[in-house]
Amino acid sequence: MVLSWFDILIFLIFILIVVSVSIFKSRKGKTSEDFFLASRGLTWQLIGISLIAANISTEQFVGMSGQGAGITGFAIASYEWMAAITLIVVAFLVLPKFLKVGIYTIPEFLEYRFNKTARTIMAVYMILTYVAVTVSAVIYSGGLTINTIFDLDLTASIWLIGLVAALYASWGGLKAVAWADLFQGGALLIGGFVVLYLSLNAIGGWGEFMANNHTKMHMILPADHPVLPWTALLVGLWIPNFYYWGLNQYITQRTLAAKSVKEGQRGIVFAAALKLTIPFIIVVPGIIAGQLYASDLSNSDAAYPMLIKHLVPNGLKGFLFAAISGAVISSLASMSNSASTIFTMDIYTQYINKTQDNKKIITVGRITTIAVVVIGCIIAPFLGHPALKGIFTFIQEFQGFISPGVLAAFIFGIFIKKAPKDSGTVALLLNAVMYGMLLLFFSDIAFLNRMAISFGTVILVLTSMTLYKPLPIPVVLPVRKDFDTTTSRSTTIMGVVVIVITLILYAIFW
Repeated sequence: MVLSWFDILIFLIFILIVVSVSIFKSRKGKTSEDFFLASRGLTWQLIGISLIAANISTEQFVGMSGQGAGITGFAIASYEWMAAITLIVVAFLVLPKFLKVGIYTIPEFLEYRFNKTARTIMAVYMILTYVAVTVSAVIYSGGLTINTIFDLDLTASIWLIGLVAALYASWGGLKAVAWADLFQGGALLIGGFVVLYLSLNAIGGWGEFMANNHTKMHMILPADHPVLPWTALLVGLWIPNFYYWGLNQYITQRTLAAKSVKEGQRGIVFAAALKLTIPFIIVVPGIIAGQLYASDLSNSDAAYPMLIKHLVPNGLKGFLFAAISGAVISSLASMSNSASTIFTMDIYTQYINKTQDNKKIITVGRITTIAVVVIGCIIAPFLGHPALKGIFTFIQEFQGFISPGVLAAFIFGIFIKKAPKDSGTVALLLNAVMYGMLLLFFSDIAFLNRMAISFGTVILVLTSMTLYKPLPIPVVLPVRKDFDTTTSRSTTIMGVVVIVITLILYAIFW
């Protein structure tokens, strides 16, 4: 596919604006707090759109739309709609506790509540996950998109995306990421609705779409479904959702940078409202691609790129290319910045060099950012193997080794005041072993159900430990002085409205 001069001009102008604004806004950062937490001054608008931009990448445009085109259909939307409810819970029950303590990283909280061992284990888990799974997956899916649309060599596409993202992410830290997300998140949403419109127009409108795909438009699937059985909606799917939106560094880092609890909560509620629209701009086009190009989709991950290649007219291709590139850059910038934050604050300054020199800390952070992306580029070409069953499933499967144990540790750490101090370590280690055994000996069980079993086992063990040997005196967490912890009634009302709309959508597409 050849881009017109106008497409190229639109693409270059978009990238120039994004890079220029992000560099300008982050130019005064001199301390580790400036680099890793945007000077703890993000407002709700930046937090909300940045959460969406960091989350919605080619992982969704490629992986989730591919699931829509495949055997899962619209039911994959549960990842988005349940996330909306999850975000509301995180905003009001979890975020205030993190902000009051004033942590840089999520693993840091485990040291305050449990011990340093738990902090280190979680830090190592998250770094490995970012490097081996999430970063490489986003690079791969972005490379696959460019390869499918523009016929550029896959390996070349992967390295092009990765190197640009590494340079961008290492420049200005979280503040640069957040301001770039403001543009890239908007472009993602606009571009998504453009493709939705063109896709529906190609098959004759919504009525024709429903007539041909009504069997794929149900949220509830049989109990023996290999990807998303209805049983997973009871427990299994909540586990990765609560982990991802409440305890995953690359998502929560922008909420940890909120200037107040009120701003953080408003931003999260705003993001939750936007999440309700995502299935319509990602999953529905994927289903349409499955209808239009069934004979050409040997790999369902190519569903969304096929739509762009065949349906988007000249003049809009440049904007869509910019939106897709922005999606990859945004997510990679967030992931690599967060991996860098965890390595620098939880590993380097704790074990390698206990320095307080801001210049040295920022330098280590920048080097780590580049290293994470380079390793991801090396791994990415191997992720197209058919045995992985699609990039989206690969990511979620791997998370099973981590997310149930992390969630259990934080539930006991935040809400069970007398949980013993070794609970965090036990939860993190036991879950990895438990999930690994289930994967090895019961691989026919859907991975979300395996997550539920692992989570339930860890909860039972931690409960027994707490009943047998509770802490005599609850741990007192540190509290930031002069920090605004107030909330607002209007934000609470909007959170309830988002939950109600989510339940209505489930009723419509049951």
